[in-house]
Amino acid sequence: MTFDAIGIAGSGLTLHRKWLDALADNMANVNTATSTDGSAFQARYIAAQEGEGVSGVYATGVELGSAEGRMVFEPNNPLADTEGYVRYPEIDLAEQMGQLIMAQRGYQANAAVVDRAKTTYEAALQIGRS
Repeated sequence: MTFDAIGIAGSGLTLHRKWLDALADNMANVNTATSTDGSAFQARYIAAQEGEGVSGVYATGVELGSAEGRMVFEPNNPLADTEGYVRYPEIDLAEQMGQLIMAQRGYQANAAVVDRAKTTYEAALQIGRS
């Protein structure tokens, strides 16, 4: 039972870390301009599902946001086209911040489960030694 808790929470830790990494990447590139003949930075979204035949949750891959982005008039930008436009990613920073909070709390909750399961296992070992 304790080992199951550690394994399940460990899979949650891994998934939340991947989610946090994707969010950090998205937030770091929210203001990345590209030329209009290229693609905008594509936001990363982690796809997850419960384990098949095993307990826990796992990342099944990364889904990418739109490469079209949004056109912004910045004639002084060195990447601007002849009409003065550059392409920015279609990323909502407020949404990313909200997801960041959820991912951090999920990570913390899973870490707490691992810690409590470890404490329980150590207590059971002490009982066995007595």
